[in-house]
Amino acid sequence: MDELLRNMGTRIMNRRKELGLTQENVAEQAGLTIQTISSAERGTKALRPENIIKISDVLHVPTDYILRGKPFEEPFKNFSSKMSKLTPQQRYYLEQILENYIAAVFLSE
Repeated sequence: MDELLRNMGTRIMNRRKELGLTQENVAEQAGLTIQTISSAERGTKALRPENIIKISDVLHVPTDYILRGKPFEEPFKNFSSKMSKLTPQQRYYLEQILENYIAAVFLSE
């Protein structure tokens, strides 16, 4: 169990750092205390299931990544490389599509 908690903590800490977040940022966004995040990262205290969900939401990872280290695919991972292959006219059309989509989403709220 101790090894599981340490591994979970390492994954939480590494992902937090990848995103450029502090423990305070994660705690605030997840509605948890800094002590909870700190002890989770050190692997000294088990997290409640609902807190694992909150942390995974903040870190944009599935809970399986935190719990078992299951690989996940980054959202929009290849989007930039795909966009760089577009012609200027195609990028313009894509921008127009996105702007219209966002406007439609905000109108429906």
